[in-house]
Amino acid sequence: MPVNETERQAMRRALDLAGRGPRGVNPQVGAVILSPAGEVIAEGWHHGAGTPHAEVDALSTLAPGAARGATAVVTLEPCNHTGRTGPCAVALIEAGVARVVYALDDPGAVSGGGADRLRAAGVEVEAGEQAAAAHELIAGWLTAQRLGRPHVTVKWAQSLDGRAAADDGSSQWITGPDAREDVHRRRAASDAIVVGTGTVLADDPVLTARDGDALHPRQPVPVVIGATEVPANAAVRRHPHPPLFYDTHDLDAVLADLHSRGIQRVFVEGGPTLASAFIAAGLADRVLAYVAPVLLGGRRLALGDIGVGSIADARRLTIDEWVPLGADMLAIAHPSAPTEGAD
Repeated sequence: MPVNETERQAMRRALDLAGRGPRGVNPQVGAVILSPAGEVIAEGWHHGAGTPHAEVDALSTLAPGAARGATAVVTLEPCNHTGRTGPCAVALIEAGVARVVYALDDPGAVSGGGADRLRAAGVEVEAGEQAAAAHELIAGWLTAQRLGRPHVTVKWAQSLDGRAAADDGSSQWITGPDAREDVHRRRAASDAIVVGTGTVLADDPVLTARDGDALHPRQPVPVVIGATEVPANAAVRRHPHPPLFYDTHDLDAVLADLHSRGIQRVFVEGGPTLASAFIAAGLADRVLAYVAPVLLGGRRLALGDIGVGSIADARRLTIDEWVPLGADMLAIAHPSAPTEGAD
């Protein structure tokens, strides 16, 4: 049976609930239980490692038998394994749930397979509802599961002719206030913000996420990569979180260390040398290019060498969204899958 509007609304609510949970070794998951008549009878979300999963959190608020014939709307496929908690698929079956609508498949080799277990027990299952929104919510966790490193977003601002600064190095501001506000919102949604020592020395940024004139309640950890010594009075040293410094060009090693610290979402913001290095290494999971309707010319390109010697080597992107921001435009993209037959 196709997903109906009541279930779509319930999924939107489940995604909101999921966002209340902490980011960590477990994904953020939300669940809404609908009665056979389509009324919300329970809600839940995962509160952190070792606590009940979202489905069980919701079911725990109901009297025995109250979920019989109900529909569970969940942002991630109900798990199929016993860890610190039991399998959510079994909990739903034992509660008498008749239908499950979920957004994303669980990628875990051990935890996945809940949908098949539900179907085998006679539960109707629909997958993929609002999958893109659910993926955005737990992109860091999904990347960590698949690749063992944080999810990496590489961001830059550029003129229409691809420059990150004027020829004298000045760049404040290429884009307008709407674009800068968007950047701060995305900083706050990240676990770490990464720049090179060149950006620290040239711009002396504090690397905070701001909400207007105030600091955002959630701040990314500042990360500085490069061999050059950062002055003791640099603004980044006044960040609410102690900055992490990496005297290395080994980006894989940096990401591995950040992963070991529980960091799942990395926001690479500066400058062209570092952005180019992440892209050249194939470590950019998403690109954010803020494009301003201004021409600068000159040498200060937004990207440098990314290992493209000819058009055949071009790093193709798939555009996820074009977002107008005042006079500017934001392109959100991810690397395209290799063309069939390509090396």
